[in-house]
Amino acid sequence: MTSTTAVRFRSAGETLVGTLTVPDGDGPFPAALVLPGSGPVDRDSDARQLRLGITREVAGALGAAGLVTLRYDKRGVGESTGSFLASGLTDLADDARAALAALRARPEVRPDRVLLVGHSEGAIVASMVAAGSDDLTGVALISASATPGEELLRWQAARIAPTLPAPVRLLLRLFRTDLVRQVAKNHDRVRATTTDVARLGGRRINARWHREFMAHDPRTDLARVTAPVLAVTGAKDLQAPPHDLEVIAATVAGPVRTVLVDDVSHILRSRPGAPTLATYRKDARRPVDPRVLEAVTSWAGALVRA
Repeated sequence: MTSTTAVRFRSAGETLVGTLTVPDGDGPFPAALVLPGSGPVDRDSDARQLRLGITREVAGALGAAGLVTLRYDKRGVGESTGSFLASGLTDLADDARAALAALRARPEVRPDRVLLVGHSEGAIVASMVAAGSDDLTGVALISASATPGEELLRWQAARIAPTLPAPVRLLLRLFRTDLVRQVAKNHDRVRATTTDVARLGGRRINARWHREFMAHDPRTDLARVTAPVLAVTGAKDLQAPPHDLEVIAATVAGPVRTVLVDDVSHILRSRPGAPTLATYRKDARRPVDPRVLEAVTSWAGALVRA
C-alpha cells in the first residue's frame, strides 16, 4: 500500500505542483523522480485531448516495489504556474533539477538512493540532468531517442506518413505534398523565429522549445551519464527509433541494459498489427503493458537493494 502527498517546489520563479507517493512502512525509502513525455501534460502524462496515464502507472508500479516517487505538472499545466508555450527544453531540465532537489530533501527519502525515470521527452530531460552527475543511483529511459532532434522529427514524419488514414494520404498526393519535405520547411520557419512563442500555420507554438529540441543531440548527454542506465523501447514505436537502443548502449559511459518490447507502441500499450497513431486514443483506454512496468521495477529494485 502507498499514501500520497501534494508537493510544491519552486523553479525559476514558478511554483510547480506534484504528487509524492510513499510506501507504507518505516522509511526513509529509495526514490524515483518520474518525468512525462512532450506536450502540455500533467503529472499523470494526461493532456486535455489524450489521457495517457503513463507516469501515474509507472509511479504506481515503483511505489508497489517500495520506492517513493515524485511526479509533477509541467509549467502552465494543472496546478503549476508559468507558461507551457514559453518554456524551452532547457527550462524543463531546470525544473527537473529543482524537483530532484525537492525529492531528496523529503524526510521519507534516502538521498543516496534516487533514480530518474523518464518517458519520451522525459527521457531526454533525464539524460540532460544525469549528464555529469555522480550522485544518481540509476536512470531509466523509456521510449527514448538518441537521435538529434531535427533528424528525429524527419524520421517521425517518414514513419508516420504511410500510417495516415487513406483520405489524408489521398489529399497529400492530390496536392503533391511530401510530408517529410513539408516538415523540413516548417523547421526552417521555426529556426527563423526569435521569440519564445510564435505563430506557425495559424496557431501559436512553443517556438523556443522547438528551436532547442531541433538543435539538441541526446548523445552528448548520454556520453556523460555514468550511472547505470535502463533503456526500454517498444518495437512498434513511431516516435522514438527502436534501433536507438543500440546507440544508447554504445554511447552511455556507465553500465547499460536495453529492453525491446515486442508489439508495444510509443504510448507503451500493446499494438497488434501495423503501428499507427490513429489508435492512440483507443489504445490509451488500456493499461500500460505490464512488460514495460516489470522491466522498470525489477531493474530499479535490484539497483536500490545493491
